[in-house]
Amino acid sequence: MAENKNVKDTEEEEEDIIELIDDDDNVIKFRLLDVTEYKGEKYALLLAAEPNDAIAEDEVAIFRYKEEEQMLEPIEDDALLEEVFEYYQKEYEDEEGDVGEGEDGEEA
Repeated sequence: MAENKNVKDTEEEEEDIIELIDDDDNVIKFRLLDVTEYKGEKYALLLAAEPNDAIAEDEVAIFRYKEEEQMLEPIEDDALLEEVFEYYQKEYEDEEGDVGEGEDGEEA
């Protein structure tokens, strides 16, 4: 029975993989870290799913997420990329801070 569970886990992991094609027609595999909304637009934050030359393992790739078209659009504006990443970090830290707190702000 443990074998069935492992197969299922592997299938679930594969479903989380997003394959993108770079300018040189190389397939780069990513894992979806999160989708965040910033200034009325959605952004997908991706991590490299396997080692490659295009993106470091600890680097986050950010794309504009066009939900209706199910499309990821590259962002050329470095300032916008930085803003989105800083916004995501702040939201993530705020979420982490709320996990151990009760209604009155005291730790549970």
